[in-house]
Amino acid sequence: MFDDNPENIFIYHYVEEMISSYGSYYESNINNHDLTLNEFSIMLRIRFQGVATQYDLVKLFKVSGAYIAKILSKFEDYGYIIRKEDPQNRRKKLVKLTDDGIRKTDELIDLIQGWEDKVTANISEEELKNLKKILYKITMS
Repeated sequence: MFDDNPENIFIYHYVEEMISSYGSYYESNINNHDLTLNEFSIMLRIRFQGVATQYDLVKLFKVSGAYIAKILSKFEDYGYIIRKEDPQNRRKKLVKLTDDGIRKTDELIDLIQGWEDKVTANISEEELKNLKKILYKITMS
């Protein structure tokens, strides 16, 4: 399975190693352990979407509505999000980050950048650009 030739190793192995590397980096570099890695991913997705619904998050992360509801309640308790009624569909709740949520995601973005800088230190800018283009193609297919 493992070979001196990187082309002979499954992509899955590289993905698995990167996830493990990031998890270790997160655990050793996060200042406040109020969010798990999964929760952190959900909060960042809300940040980059601007406004999300609970249903959007359930579909995106392929988890139960109860699980997302629990996480969103936790985010509300910490003051990271607010939920408002959707004026076009009163049964839906719109989720948006508060200023504290934006500050928290800024901290998380800095953490991601630190990890990316560390793991890409030995590759050129051009290689990094190509890597990101390839990863984009893989994830969009």
